[in-house]
Amino acid sequence: MSSENWLTELRSQGYRLTDARRAVVETIAQSPRALTPADVYDLAREEYPALGLVTVYRTLEKLEELHLVQRVHQEQGCNAYLSHAEGHQHLLICQKCKKAVYFQGDDLDAFFTSVGREHGFVVQEHWLQLFGICEECQKEK
Repeated sequence: MSSENWLTELRSQGYRLTDARRAVVETIAQSPRALTPADVYDLAREEYPALGLVTVYRTLEKLEELHLVQRVHQEQGCNAYLSHAEGHQHLLICQKCKKAVYFQGDDLDAFFTSVGREHGFVVQEHWLQLFGICEECQKEK
């Protein structure tokens, strides 16, 4: 989904489309990497120098609410964000460069059902993120 579609979605939810908000949306929509709010702030300020960090956090929160971005857990504890995939997909994320790749893997449903049953749960959804080192970063050693 393009940044223009995201902006249209934000507008339909009653958000004003300020230059600052537009810079945040374009930055995250165009990135192939998971970006922390600080990353988004630094990159979007190149386009809109007056951007405030509060605007970054509020915009990311709303984009996540609208299922336009997905939260990515980071080792350091701070979340990063990435354009949400179409349909149900999982993430493979490089721990060095933060490159993210979506993949499908619904053959795990039997496993999740078994784990849920073993612990007295009915699993209704899952969120799978795998972390490793991408091929490009492996070559950099």
